[in-house]
Amino acid sequence: MTNPISSLQPGPGWRRSLGKGAVIGVPYVWLLVCFLLPFLIVARISLSGMDSGTDLFGGLWQYADGVLTSRLKLANYAFLGEDELYLFTYLSSLKFAAITTAICLCIAYPFAYFMARSRPALRPVLLMMVMLPFWTSFLLRIYAWKGILADHGIFNDVLISLGLISDPLHLMNTPFSLVIGMVYAYLPFMVLPLYANLVKMDLRFLEAAYDLGATPWNAFWRITVPLSRSGIVAGGMLVFIPCVGEYVIPELLGGPTTLMIGRVLWDEYFTNNDWPRASAVTVTLILLILIPMAVFNRYQNQRSRT
Repeated sequence: MTNPISSLQPGPGWRRSLGKGAVIGVPYVWLLVCFLLPFLIVARISLSGMDSGTDLFGGLWQYADGVLTSRLKLANYAFLGEDELYLFTYLSSLKFAAITTAICLCIAYPFAYFMARSRPALRPVLLMMVMLPFWTSFLLRIYAWKGILADHGIFNDVLISLGLISDPLHLMNTPFSLVIGMVYAYLPFMVLPLYANLVKMDLRFLEAAYDLGATPWNAFWRITVPLSRSGIVAGGMLVFIPCVGEYVIPELLGGPTTLMIGRVLWDEYFTNNDWPRASAVTVTLILLILIPMAVFNRYQNQRSRT
């Protein structure tokens, strides 16, 4: 005979479903509070004017004489298409971010491959070498490059002392110094996903390829690279996305020819105090990044199902 009290108590299935809900729900709540809600606030400001009040969403609509009218202002977005400055800075940001991502991939892949194929006892040391720069302030590390790349900095002094050049090379406030700074700052974000992917790869695929007569180079391109595609994509996103909106490195190491959208946002927010237009720039930048990511993720999901 069953106990009616015990039948009312939650069983293992109920606890399991509750645990799954908590695991899935916590990240969604985090994204809602830390991304979606701030994004909606910025989007609301971008659709308002300079004379708007402090009402978060009520200022977008007006109800009078039984008629609900919209007060959405799209002039801020229209101005972005009319002014060539914004188009230039968007394209410049995408260009420098793409160059930085490509260079980081070329440098990080051999290093991550060496880490994954090294002895297990040596891997923590190599991993520590990758993480070691994070122990120092990001701002101090970027400032250090000013002393290295200056006209009378360490790099030029070494070249002059070796007799390789007679006059200092102008390296600061150029696209070269900007790319060098961003590659240095974001290189670990490319190494870590690649290492995490390569270290888990089944080496029996390579052994089978060698048994079938494949050369090491062919086995690398036809087996290792395709199997590490997810690490390449993850590292590329971790580098490309923050590089697009980077402000500190272009401000310290870049020059007039390296104007990026982060500097434009700073000027609109804190110099011009034009928050609606700055919010429109922000929303456009986010959409430029999220839409290609969504399309790519959908393509990846469809490809994995086939």
